[in-house]
Amino acid sequence: MDIVYIRELGVRTIIGIYDWERKQKQLVSIDLEMSSDIRKAAETDSIESALDYKAVAKRLIDFVGNSEFFLIETLAENITEIVLKEFGVRWVKLKLGKPGAVTGSKDVGVVIERHAVD
Repeated sequence: MDIVYIRELGVRTIIGIYDWERKQKQLVSIDLEMSSDIRKAAETDSIESALDYKAVAKRLIDFVGNSEFFLIETLAENITEIVLKEFGVRWVKLKLGKPGAVTGSKDVGVVIERHAVD
């Protein structure tokens, strides 16, 4: 399996359970790995044959930036669902972090893996 990835995609969004978190956008960090057979893209040297990571990033920036979830877990599930359904990916691994959410910690978050349902 080949993997196309995006690392440290930063997006500001409303996320959290506390009143102050509901009033101001916070940074979340997205690391994404997506299964993709890259042989056809390599053979044709054409973006039409590739998993377009820029299109994925733009879609996620728009979605995450306009979302307002309480839990990072909910946001993570929604991100993986978008990637699986809209980009024809069979497997995705997501690390979704909330930098600075816990005093003394660089980052906290979740890591999930999901497969497309046949």
